[in-house]
Amino acid sequence: MGLGAGPNQTPKVRPPAPGLAVRDAAVDILSAVLDRHQSLDGLFDPVTGDKPWRALPERDRRLTRAIVTVALRHHGESEAILTRLIERPPRRAGQLFRILEVAIAQLLYLDVPDHAAVSVAMEQVTADRDALHFKGLANAVLRRLGRERDAIRAGVDMPRAAVPGWLWTRWVAAYGEEVTARIAAANLEEPALDLTVKADPQSWAGRLDGIMLPTGSVRLVPSGAVEDLPGYAEGAWWVQDAAAALPPRLFRDIAGKRVADLCAAPGGKTAALVEAGAHVTAVDISVERLKRVTANLARLGLTAEVVAADMLKWTPPEPFDAILLDAPCTATGTIRRHPDIPWLKRPEDVAKLADLQGRMIDRAISWLKPGGVLVFSTCSIEPEEGEHQMARALHRHGLEILPIAADEIGGLAEAVLPSGAVRTLPFLMPGPTPRLSGLDGFFMMRLRRR
Repeated sequence: MGLGAGPNQTPKVRPPAPGLAVRDAAVDILSAVLDRHQSLDGLFDPVTGDKPWRALPERDRRLTRAIVTVALRHHGESEAILTRLIERPPRRAGQLFRILEVAIAQLLYLDVPDHAAVSVAMEQVTADRDALHFKGLANAVLRRLGRERDAIRAGVDMPRAAVPGWLWTRWVAAYGEEVTARIAAANLEEPALDLTVKADPQSWAGRLDGIMLPTGSVRLVPSGAVEDLPGYAEGAWWVQDAAAALPPRLFRDIAGKRVADLCAAPGGKTAALVEAGAHVTAVDISVERLKRVTANLARLGLTAEVVAADMLKWTPPEPFDAILLDAPCTATGTIRRHPDIPWLKRPEDVAKLADLQGRMIDRAISWLKPGGVLVFSTCSIEPEEGEHQMARALHRHGLEILPIAADEIGGLAEAVLPSGAVRTLPFLMPGPTPRLSGLDGFFMMRLRRR
């Protein structure tokens, strides 16, 4: 008798490879971003996000997030590698290339043994009826990469590969080739966690095994969930990139003043303004996002008026002493934290959002008292969403520039423009390690209504 199952026996089913569900979810999310142009934040929403991911236990969700984030951060490099290793890319190959990208992320950047990464990828290819026809090709590609990774990667300009051509061209026009390469290289580094602390940041840096930045934020490399860190439950701090923490500080003394925080979600800037003693009205068009603002304020023990409204249609009952407008933008300054952005944005998005920002600035200025101050900021490094906005606002409204000094932003003199505005870039503010270096790319300006 042979070794197979007898006529009355159930054939043995080979159990799935360990970690297969995680890798399947990673492929599903990667495809959703790159092929269906869905945002990573939405796909990782615990209520409405990707179904295979939501079905995983929490530990596996975190692993999936890590794999996808690395795969997106190095998507350009993976494409360059696959172009070198596959002479004639097959058509109608199902999820073959997304499976390969997930495997490449593990082979090159994650602590996964080569044999395990390849084995799971082969199981994924086998389960995909279109990719199945190219199982031999997939196996050969991954095994060759495992053997010759250094030689294969040596031919790839990783910073250049990390940026789509249209975006690279824009940055070179604005900043030059050398600065563009530094921006792209900084975006390849996994960022640390930045916190804005209510009081005594130096002490909290020690408690959290982090460092205190020149700007006053606390930076650390977290292990585990943010919610489990000391100080979270009691509302001692909130998560906020060091650059994003700067605009609320540019008002100087605002205790007792009426301040509007426009486009307020998720609420970090609102919290900073309230903590500084202002009476804050937080306005955002999204009811769902405002729920996060309310929840964050409640955890921090802070209070603000929260208004769900389109600021282009809403009118406040009385003018404000100061307004913070952190306007919607392409967010190209946050690619370190949101590696899907280069692959989701399109050239036409810049002009579209710049037009919206201009209308928002006009509206916000009309709500200021005479002598009132507007701080405008965007987390974009596109000049149309920063420097050009300031020039147009000054032309239209005859505003007074209130120059920002380096000591107001932690001594980052290289970020202060001759105009008195501030432009941070991802490679600024070097730290003791690459992981503890950098900050988001922001533009911010401070103007006074005459």
